Order: sequence, then structure tokens, then C-alpha cells
Amino acid sequence: MAIPTLRQLEYLVTVVDTGSFTRAAEQLHVTQPALSHQMRALESAVGGPLLERLPRSVRLTPMGRAVLPHARAALAEAERLHTVARRTAGLEEGELEVAVIYSISLGILPPVLRAWHRLHPGVRIRLREYPHADKLQAAMAAGRADLAIGPAPTAWEGPIRELGTEEFVIVLSADDPTAGDATAGDATADRPAGAVALSRLADRAWVHYAPDNGLADLLDQVCAQAGFTPHAAIRAEQTSAAPLLAAAGLGPALVPANIVPAHFDGVLLRPDPPVRRALTAYTRTRPDPLTVAFADLLAHQARVNPPGLPAPRSRV
Repeated sequence: MAIPTLRQLEYLVTVVDTGSFTRAAEQLHVTQPALSHQMRALESAVGGPLLERLPRSVRLTPMGRAVLPHARAALAEAERLHTVARRTAGLEEGELEVAVIYSISLGILPPVLRAWHRLHPGVRIRLREYPHADKLQAAMAAGRADLAIGPAPTAWEGPIRELGTEEFVIVLSADDPTAGDATAGDATADRPAGAVALSRLADRAWVHYAPDNGLADLLDQVCAQAGFTPHAAIRAEQTSAAPLLAAAGLGPALVPANIVPAHFDGVLLRPDPPVRRALTAYTRTRPDPLTVAFADLLAHQARVNPPGLPAPRSRV
């Protein structure tokens, strides 16, 4: 059985409201034979006659009286759909799904979301968080979000926007001897005060990350480059816990500088050599206007590194 079209339902409502096929055809800007043909098609689709033609008017059949309220409701719902679509295109309302790795939702995203809500209060944001960049990319490829924010994806066919390069810091407790040496001016021509060589922390037990957290891989990689394997004093599931545990004296932690809270009790040192990670926002092909607008604001508002963080100096 054929399904009635919105156009056919519109024809039925117009004929009833005008009381005439002739006046309905004029209002709809179609020929009367075309209107009659579509009405017969509608009646065939629903399985019976809807209208009875009288000498100077039309009359609904019992089936027509049953169908008419649903026809009006379908047309009203279609109009609401078009209105929502227009408002979404105009950034007035809608819902945007944003996928991020854990650290992004802690450090970079909150100020961006605050600015977005101020500009577009009618657009809801649904946040999806992932522990690893690979899981983030897989979720994005599977269509679980409109836009992803994290490290640069691999072999990605859609648009990619660079947001900047975030710096990592070493977090130590305020009474840690290494923290005292570094902040007291234990510097060389190659290493400024406030920096620490990772190799100096080779024999320490670290605040590490759970294996499925992408920062676990990063810490293992940079420590391997420094010539050692980090031993874990504790493994944190949530990225936000790492700087707090390090400040409490459980061991050094390597964290993105942008996730460290204000008025932090621990000591922040720059690793030498520097540890950096490029961050991007990426979408699938042909993003809609809402997604494009959010990506534009993100590129403009995102603060990849906190204000006042000295740029690490690479050794020559």
C-alpha cells in the first residue's frame, strides 16, 4: 500500500477548507485535473473515498472525517520541522554533539562552552568523553558526534582544524626535593630554572594513568626517550586526579598544563626536553552550519596553554 505524501494531504485540507476543487486548484497553483488525480491517488493509498462531490461543494465521507485531523496534524508537524531546521541553520536552536578526550573537557572546553552559551543559548551541547585518542577517532568515524577535539587523527578524510600545541608540565609536591632544586635556580645554560630533566626522575615512583588512558602511552613514550621506564606508585583513571595526587606527594605526574586548577598547591616544572602535543578539531565531510560555527568559535576562543605559562626552551 502506498504511503500518502504531504502534498496529497495538503490537497485534501485545501479542498475541504475552500469547499471546492476549483478554488483549491487556484489556491494551490495547480490544474484541476492534476488536483483530482492526486486526490484519487490519496484515496487509493488510504483505501477508500474521502470526499463526495456535490453540485456546488464537497462533503467529507466518514473515512474523510477520520483522516482529516491526522492530515492537519501531519502538515503542522512538517511546518514545525521546517521551522526547527531554519532556526538551527540560523544558530537559534538545535543540539550539537561534541566528542573530546578527557583532558579537553577539563582544561580547554569550559571557557569555550561558556562563550557559546552566551552567543547561542538555544543550542544544546551534548558532550561525549573518551580516555584515548584512538577511541575518540573511532567514535567520530562511527557517527557518534558532530565534532571531535583531541590530538590530530590519523588517515582522516574530513576537515581538520589546528587549535595549537599544548605544553605538558611535571607536577610535584611543594616539599619534594627535586621541586626545591629546580625552583631555587638549579639551572644550566641548557636548562633554565623551573625546568627538570626527566632522567632526574628515573628512580621515582610516578603518578601514572590507567592503561586505557591515552596519557599512559604518552608518559611511557617520553620516559623511554629519556632512557627509563616509569614505575607506577598509583594509576589514575581520571586525568583530573593526577595533579592532585602528585601534589599530595605520591610521586611526579606529567599532565597538560591547561588542566591544572587555579591556586594549585603543587609545584609545576617544565620537562626538559619539552613535552608537547598538537590539538585539533575535526569533523566528517561537509559539516553543517551549526558545527562550522562551533569550530570557528573553538579556534578563536580555545586557550591551549594557560596564561603566563613560560614557553619551554628546547636544548640546541
